[in-house]
Amino acid sequence: MLSATGLTCVRGERRLFSGLDLAVGAGEWLHVQGENGAGKTSLLRILAGLAPAAEGEIRWHAEPIGALAEEYRRHLLFLGHHGAVKEELTPLENLTFSARLDGASLAEAEALQALARFGLRGREDLPVRFLSAGQKRRVLLARLAVRKAQLWILDEPFTALDVKAVDMLSRLIIDHVGSGGSAILTSHQSIPLPHGRALRL
Repeated sequence: MLSATGLTCVRGERRLFSGLDLAVGAGEWLHVQGENGAGKTSLLRILAGLAPAAEGEIRWHAEPIGALAEEYRRHLLFLGHHGAVKEELTPLENLTFSARLDGASLAEAEALQALARFGLRGREDLPVRFLSAGQKRRVLLARLAVRKAQLWILDEPFTALDVKAVDMLSRLIIDHVGSGGSAILTSHQSIPLPHGRALRL
């Protein structure tokens, strides 16, 4: 379980939120809502251990994430709103490269299957710079199909996706949560996922 108590976020001279508590356990997902500038992305980056909180504590299975360091990151998959793929690499190379950064091995057949699942069959060996914005986003999201992580933290994952891709991603998150995983995500649109909880900033 991921839990946070008393989180406070300050950017410059502005306090975005304070005294924030949350908890997400196995088989649960949380929808973080709020207006632009409310601190949604900042909260997700703090929960992922990528930015410090001004106050408060975050624990993974009752242990502070700062003390867990790499062990926490092995259980985590963070995809930022502006997550980038390498334009000069192909979708297949991007997926393989990401797996290496995560310290995981990825068979080519598994990578190809993930890319096909996200509608990229026939484009696996095409440099990413030739893909549309939606297709580039699909390359990034294909990591969800191959990365074995218990906790997904996703910032605006439905951005630039068509209706079919939104449905595919929704089913992937449902499967992840249904198999005992956890997810925290932001979205400006309604999320077609059942049994979630909302946290408004």
